[in-house]
Amino acid sequence: MIYNFSEVKEWNEQLEEELQNLKREYLKPQMSEKQLRKLQKKMEEAKMRSRAERNKKRITRLAATAAALAGIFVILPNTSAGIAHAMEQIPVIGSLVEVVTFRDYSYETDRNVADIEVPEVKVADQPEDSQVQENLNRTAEEINAEIQEITDKLIEEFEANLDEEMGHQNIMVKSEVLTTTEEYFTLKLICYQGAGSGYAWNVYYTIDLKTGERLALKDLFREGEDYITAVSENIKEQMQAQMDADENVYYWLHDEIEEWNFKAITDETSFYLNEKGNVVIGFNEGDVAPMYMGTVEFEIPAEVLEGMWK
Repeated sequence: MIYNFSEVKEWNEQLEEELQNLKREYLKPQMSEKQLRKLQKKMEEAKMRSRAERNKKRITRLAATAAALAGIFVILPNTSAGIAHAMEQIPVIGSLVEVVTFRDYSYETDRNVADIEVPEVKVADQPEDSQVQENLNRTAEEINAEIQEITDKLIEEFEANLDEEMGHQNIMVKSEVLTTTEEYFTLKLICYQGAGSGYAWNVYYTIDLKTGERLALKDLFREGEDYITAVSENIKEQMQAQMDADENVYYWLHDEIEEWNFKAITDETSFYLNEKGNVVIGFNEGDVAPMYMGTVEFEIPAEVLEGMWK
């Protein structure tokens, strides 16, 4: 369901006092399970409405920018509320790897909104190194297949709910190139699915351009180095510092419910390398903090991992 700005503002004003009171209660050890459920429900309601408005404005801005750059509008005929078409818009990303918009799926009614742009990784020819070329081609194929699987599943669930006329739903998939250097390339897949409540998550794809292989966190460090502890302890320090600086920031670090508390990353924890070459750890909604905190990232300072790199 799409809400205009005034509706979102009015809703948030009405909800703000109650939400803040509940949040303060949430931070107290004695908060009951009933209060917790109520808090999470209120946070999700506010977030869903705010996100819907932000997404609508974002889509409008993106469309306007694309039109200004291209100078051309292509109007596709359709006979229903849904539009699904294949397209290819190739930005200049780098000499080895490019990203194109492979498919654009959109649908909008008063109760259902879908805005999905499916990216595809493409590899330029590198005749001087056939092994790197082979690895890059295979890595790109694997990444594209994974992205296709994610988006196909979201669209399938969305259309199944249309057929069953189940309430309101909102899905979005976008992508962003986070890093493109001579050594690394990272594509971020940004996903959101809402049906009553919403959930956002990110998937990071990092390619080592020297080898053509997709990177795992363990690939960055020498065997035997305890990078897991080093990264985890630094994240805890950052969490505590953020909470000390802002009462609205909260992480599950010293929570009464022990199993919620963040203890350590794993080799499967999402990450990427930024333009400075620093490791950035990413968490989805609800992984290390209440849902109102959204997706969060922690850049690990270079000195934390000094001496551990391969």
